[in-house]
Order: sequence, then structure tokens, then C-alpha cells
Amino acid sequence: MLATLIGATPVARLDVDVTGMRSAKGSLRVCLTADPDNFPACVDDANAVTRTVAAGVHAIDFTGLPPGGYAVAVIHDENNNARLDTFAGIPKEGFGFSRNPVIRFGPPKFAAARFTIAGDANVQQVTMRYIL
Repeated sequence: MLATLIGATPVARLDVDVTGMRSAKGSLRVCLTADPDNFPACVDDANAVTRTVAAGVHAIDFTGLPPGGYAVAVIHDENNNARLDTFAGIPKEGFGFSRNPVIRFGPPKFAAARFTIAGDANVQQVTMRYIL
């Protein structure tokens, strides 16, 4: 049996814990990507893993991940319209990122939210932020 495991791609699990929600209305849209060019939207990333869960769910798990560098983006879609609502470019709904980087003007760069998965049982805590 050991011979069949040699050369197998190691896989890992990531648990994302979301804190700081202002309500349980709507849903959480979570994107996990290893592609800096498609962070944080994950729109054109065929390898991104996305989840949509009820806003009352604060723990999201991703399994079967190969080791490497990743970043997580979370949107609290309170009205379930599948997008982050803004007013004059300012988010009206909550958002958060892995490693909880400082937010200035616009979303953080991939490097600021990047973390490495090297083995099993990885955890990222994302604190939601609300501006309006």
C-alpha cells in the first residue's frame, strides 16, 4: 500500500472561520484562489474554488487542496444579488480577506492576503469589515 502513496500528490484541508458578521441576512460568497491575477474576484480563474453559504454559517472548509500559496476573499452578500454592492465605489456590504490585511483604497494585493498550505489542518480566520 505504501508503494501506491509514493508519488501521490499530497492534499490538504483548509478551514476558513468568518467572524465579525453584522447580521445573518443573505449569504457569504467565498473565493479561494492561487492566482494573483484573479484575486479577489476569481472571475476568470478556472482553478478557483468558490462557495456560497448562508450568512449564518461561519465555518467553510475546502478539502483536497494541493500544497502552495493561496488567498481567500469573502463577501457578505446581504441581499443575495451575487455581487458586492457599492455606493460611489465604497462597499455597502461586508468583505474580508485571509490574513486580515490593512485596507486602504481598494482591495489588498494577493501578496498581502497570501498564506501557504504545506500540510493538513490549515486554518484562516477572516474578520468581516463594513464601511457603510
